[in-house]
Amino acid sequence: MEKRYIEIDGEKQGMILLGDQGDKPVLLFLSGGPGIPEYLLENQYPSGLEQDFVVCYWDYRGTGLSYHHKTDPDKMTLKQYRNDAIAVTNYLRKEFQQDKIYLMAHSFGTCIGIELAKKRPELFYAYITISQIVNQPKSERMAYRYMLEKYKKMGNGKMVKRMKQYSVLESEEALHKYVTSSIRDTAMHELGVGTTHKMKSVVKEIFLPSLFLKGYSPRQRINIWRGKAFAQKTKVREESFGYTAFDRIQTIDIPIYFFAGRHDYTCCYCLQKEYYEYLKAPCKKIFTFENSAHSPLFEEPIKAMKIIEKEVLGIG
Repeated sequence: MEKRYIEIDGEKQGMILLGDQGDKPVLLFLSGGPGIPEYLLENQYPSGLEQDFVVCYWDYRGTGLSYHHKTDPDKMTLKQYRNDAIAVTNYLRKEFQQDKIYLMAHSFGTCIGIELAKKRPELFYAYITISQIVNQPKSERMAYRYMLEKYKKMGNGKMVKRMKQYSVLESEEALHKYVTSSIRDTAMHELGVGTTHKMKSVVKEIFLPSLFLKGYSPRQRINIWRGKAFAQKTKVREESFGYTAFDRIQTIDIPIYFFAGRHDYTCCYCLQKEYYEYLKAPCKKIFTFENSAHSPLFEEPIKAMKIIEKEVLGIG
């Protein structure tokens, strides 16, 4: 594990590199969030990616290793993040003397990943998308209906009452209040449709482990949460929530591989499948992870790595 920093447009940005830096291909991982470093999940649920790649876990401008209290909030936008990602890509290409690299994105990161795959195909061999964001307002309403019905069938009147405090299906304002409330995460993790199918508590399984994250100093561990809070108040949060892949990207010119968890209601599984059918690409494949929710790479890593080696890298 190696921690590095580069300067992009006057801003110091950090990354973690994993993997033997020999002749392996390079993979840039675009994290979910925005705010929570993907390296945190990798540290808790090792994927094995570093066996086949040099993996770059880059922390977005204003978050994690890249957090700084002087970061301009006006530059916390999807457009700026895409430009930053191109700068990181070119840094990796030059540093490891490779014409192209592989691109992988998870959740929020897929708003950036699908755009890079479309607009800068010359930089990437392929794009691997995990829980692709398709139409998040629609996904949130679908998830809300699903969870409300589940609680009704379980006879959990307390949770039914709490969820009904938000008239999600009736107004945009109520939807936004619900999405930023604690009840959403509580319900998703209680019902196994959140970060992972088995995760029950974000506090116990995300927050507490972040306080001991290897490679991050004590201050940088605190900055994870400072950065997350900061990002949630900037334009990038609003833009990602309103991102609609159907409207923006209909075709791409590089291979794309969808990893989708059957139990995912953070980014609804059925919408990911619908977008997969809609998108045109020279090579596209979708892989359903039957025992996963929102993070199939980390929930079923053995299956994921077998797919990557066979389908993406052509090994074996």
